[in-house]
Amino acid sequence: MIDRAPSGDIMGFEVSGHSGYAEAGKDIVCAAVSAIVQTAILGLMDVVGIEVMYDQRPGKARCCLPDGLSEDLREKANIVLETMLCGLKSIQEGYELYIKVEERRMG
Repeated sequence: MIDRAPSGDIMGFEVSGHSGYAEAGKDIVCAAVSAIVQTAILGLMDVVGIEVMYDQRPGKARCCLPDGLSEDLREKANIVLETMLCGLKSIQEGYELYIKVEERRMG
């Protein structure tokens, strides 16, 4: 689930469950999603320099951007997160039975 602010900015996301494409350890869909999500979190933290709130455990990842980001950091975060979303949607196109990408606007 991708959470967007009324402005359209991505404010956070949550990934949960396993795709069921193959058994654990051999599931290329889960591996691809995990790699994209983890890379986005690393990009936000290590490249952009944003202290995100995140939680990762088997079958679940959650990330939330802090309030009050400068316009510059907000723009850089959007680039990272929109790129992540493009990657997830690309996986969904090839494996639509195993992954569902949803977006919601936050109040």
